[in-house]
Amino acid sequence: MKLVAAPDRWTKSCAHDECTLHQLSPYIGKIKSSIAGELVKKYSRPGDLVVDPFAGAGTIPLESALQGRRAFGADISPYAKILSLAKLFPPRSLNDALEKAEVALAEAEALPSPDLRTVPVWVRQFFHPDTLREALNFAVIARQHGNEFLMACFLGILHHQRPGFLSYPSSHLVPYLRDKKYPREEFPEMYEYRALKPRLLAKVRRSFKRFISTENVDGEFTMGPVQQLELPARFDALITSPPYMNALDYGRDNRLRLWFIDQTRAERVDNDVTQRRQAFVDAISSLAHKVESGLRRRGYCVFVVGEELASRSESHPSEVVVTTFRSTAPSLRLKQVLTDNIPDIRRTRRECRGVKTEHFLVFQRN
Repeated sequence: MKLVAAPDRWTKSCAHDECTLHQLSPYIGKIKSSIAGELVKKYSRPGDLVVDPFAGAGTIPLESALQGRRAFGADISPYAKILSLAKLFPPRSLNDALEKAEVALAEAEALPSPDLRTVPVWVRQFFHPDTLREALNFAVIARQHGNEFLMACFLGILHHQRPGFLSYPSSHLVPYLRDKKYPREEFPEMYEYRALKPRLLAKVRRSFKRFISTENVDGEFTMGPVQQLELPARFDALITSPPYMNALDYGRDNRLRLWFIDQTRAERVDNDVTQRRQAFVDAISSLAHKVESGLRRRGYCVFVVGEELASRSESHPSEVVVTTFRSTAPSLRLKQVLTDNIPDIRRTRRECRGVKTEHFLVFQRN
């Protein structure tokens, strides 16, 4: 494969320019919104149906909606479902969002005080008991259908060491306590009660700082593994970033947020696509079949693939995708391969040291 360097502008931060719906809650390994926006703009047209079967944080579906495309997202993770629905269907205005939040907070306050003895020890160790009781009750309300935006805001302030977050000092992305860096005896204020209401309302306000309405969006999300996914019968573009092979454990890395979303599923989120090469191959093969039958003529299929430093006996993930599409989706041709260095934020886990670059594989149907 001939590699072409990605544009220099892709290295620039977009955190202070992007729609703040992108910042509802962190998601490790997510694609940068400015890159997703360029891919959507270049490889689809207004009114097109853009599919993302590995939606993750919902970045590509949201960018599709913001640029006047129809969006279809899917993912195996309930956390991805919350984020995608929250971004595609947020409240219409800040006032509307604050009103919904006030109602939900009042409903949560009216619930009986939960028994913390029923909460796993590993969850309790992150919170002051009074903060945890408020969080547990609010999660009950936020889980209700239609409250995805409020749940996403709640998950976005669940753990970190800053005052605007709910937990004891901990990591923002992957939940682990930072009590060695911030000992309780030296930083007692970081282990005090943190009220949910003012922090949640502040988070809602931040989410509308650079709000772009998606009120008229034609969007859809479905949850499940790609092998069982039923794509639309016809779609105009598929733009997606599959899970990094042997690099990230999305269930473990999001375990605290997943527990608050659904306590019964928190330990059973990941399938083995990220762990076993053959499972990765099977998932890509299944998707290639669906693309072959559903992508319109001249439509584009773009894969953003994290590269690993494979052994001599194994191929890189991008080569797996190219080989699989060549045999399973023969009507598609590989038009271009862009390469881009992955920023350090994508390699916060030790296992990610073998993932240094991303390849952007651009296929087009003849």
